[in-house]
Amino acid sequence: MFYVIGLGLCDEKDITVRGLEAVKSCSRVYLEAYTSILMVNKDRLEAFYDKSLILADRDMVELESDVILRDAATENVAFLVVGDPFGATTHTDLLLRARDLQIPTQIIHNASIINAVGCSGLQLYNFGQTVSLVFFTDTWKPDSFYDRIAENVKFGLHTLVLLDIKVKEQSEENLARGRKIYEPPRYMSIPTAVNQLLEIESIRKEGILDGDSTLAIALSRVGSIPPSEGSTYDDDGTQRIVAGTLTDLQVQPESMFGKPLHSLIIAGKKLHELEAIYAGAFAVNQENWNRIAKKTS
Repeated sequence: MFYVIGLGLCDEKDITVRGLEAVKSCSRVYLEAYTSILMVNKDRLEAFYDKSLILADRDMVELESDVILRDAATENVAFLVVGDPFGATTHTDLLLRARDLQIPTQIIHNASIINAVGCSGLQLYNFGQTVSLVFFTDTWKPDSFYDRIAENVKFGLHTLVLLDIKVKEQSEENLARGRKIYEPPRYMSIPTAVNQLLEIESIRKEGILDGDSTLAIALSRVGSIPPSEGSTYDDDGTQRIVAGTLTDLQVQPESMFGKPLHSLIIAGKKLHELEAIYAGAFAVNQENWNRIAKKTS
């Protein structure tokens, strides 16, 4: 059996009971390590699962799937995914390869950012297309996300923006020279994301992402323990939610959002009253939030 098991969003304890039982039954267990990350290291997972984990980077998953699927027709093999198994197209491709080899498969689901965004107070059924935002370079600033956000805005829907993760990436020079030298991991922050969104707005000038009138909600380390009463922004590792206009978020200190992983929601133009009230509790400028939210309710 080939298991694809969701690990949830935070730490080793987020795996389901069914998922843990499957892991313990496996002869080999792979940990996918490039589409997302947990908030604990591999050692913590191995200690809790009582299993050694094999890190599966992009090259292994996309180019060496036969290694991962080896003997899975006669013994149990697990592939662990942060969040839910179907959070990335790569995982679907791996399952299709297993199907082609007539290997039995089982999916064990878990929480992912796609449904955990409900912590913002925005209703899940009011979300439209999810978009990804990559790190810009001097010569590459893709803006296809802008059109998807515009389509959501047209129907009053919210947009979840997934921020770029660079793990085991090569520089252009090393890639061109064929050198297996990798850059340090990078995780896009809220300030970087907001600056890139506003940069594209300044080019497109369609008003879809106007800084002063577009409400947004920044999410940090969703699924971790929310800050307790009396805690401060100096506390590390806790879930944080910060709301405001794009301009409001742009001027906040980076420490406001804490460590990665970060995600961003662009609120739709038809906020329900309860959504506005709930999300407004996280606003950096309550008066400004309420004023703009009333225009969309």
